[in-house]
Amino acid sequence: MWPGLIALTAAAGYLIALLAVEKQAFIIALLAVGIIVVIAAAWAGLLNGVSRAFSDHEDALGGFAILALFAVGAFFHEDHFVLLLVTTVLLYSVATLGLNIQFGYAGVLNFAGASFFGIGAYTSAVLNAHTALPHLVVLLIGGLLAALIGSLLLLPVLRTRGHYAAVVTIAFALLFKTFLEVNDVLGGPQGMQVPGMKFFGWSFNDNIEIGGISLSFYINYFAISLLLLIGAFVVVRRLERSWIGLNLDALRLDETAASCFGLDVVRWKITAFLIGNFLIGIAGAMFGMVGSFVAPNNYTFADSLILVSILLLGGIGNPWGLIVATFIVVVVPEKLQTIQEYRFLLYALLVIGVLLFRPEGLLPRPVRRYFPGWQP
Repeated sequence: MWPGLIALTAAAGYLIALLAVEKQAFIIALLAVGIIVVIAAAWAGLLNGVSRAFSDHEDALGGFAILALFAVGAFFHEDHFVLLLVTTVLLYSVATLGLNIQFGYAGVLNFAGASFFGIGAYTSAVLNAHTALPHLVVLLIGGLLAALIGSLLLLPVLRTRGHYAAVVTIAFALLFKTFLEVNDVLGGPQGMQVPGMKFFGWSFNDNIEIGGISLSFYINYFAISLLLLIGAFVVVRRLERSWIGLNLDALRLDETAASCFGLDVVRWKITAFLIGNFLIGIAGAMFGMVGSFVAPNNYTFADSLILVSILLLGGIGNPWGLIVATFIVVVVPEKLQTIQEYRFLLYALLVIGVLLFRPEGLLPRPVRRYFPGWQP
């Protein structure tokens, strides 16, 4: 387990340093050091040891990963911007875990991830403004609506394969943005305000004072988002290791062979598509309340491509890699303000580099263990 512990400790320390530094020269130096260390570790085979540690002791190391994230939150307990940034990473991780079920486990292409994210966000905007529903219920409704609206795409998606299915979801992403822009009920191109989250009368938009220590109100959202990520991660890993995961794997590898062996291909595609969109919708509903504002330009096809780039960088079918890739894609452009206008070029270069040199993703994929005692 030691390689995993060392890697987690180093990653937490590096993340705190990167988030704390403000000068662009220091940020660039830190990024260069990080790249060199990772390349050297990969060349020496150390990353394989880390992967094996996470495969053999995932529950224990998962607990340490949660403690590491709490340490990051505690270190920046007064910093609104950093806590908002980390919370964004957590919610994007939940969304990409949903995409991972579709892409990585079932082989169902979805290039409209940001649209389903937006459905959840607009659901929280409308319900919080016009109803008195508990906000935790609003999160569930956001996920259910994303899954329900996503079901409208099932017929064309099921009747097409490969890049043709991708075109269907791309068309939906473009239509969704246009629908939001022309719909005055949803605020049109100006968007809508989203009331902050409340839990049993406790407003999440109020700063916290504990014994003279002031905590940013984003600590509230950070904690809830971390719980959502933990829940989504556990669901995805249990799904992957179950008989459902085996069926989805068979579907992804060869639909024809899976059908010949009696698998209901249509049913499993529908299952993967709906579960994935449900997770994306929950993340979007929470993100709407965190940001306090929703607008059509926040849920474009370009934003869907960012989610897909995270999936490719982290490794399709690798939940741990997705979380690391989300930190890279969200945090690095925010810290490197000098390249903000070129962030999409950065994403493209990263994806091309990974596909050329590490098509399995930035991190080695932990070995799947479908049942106790199973050996690869």
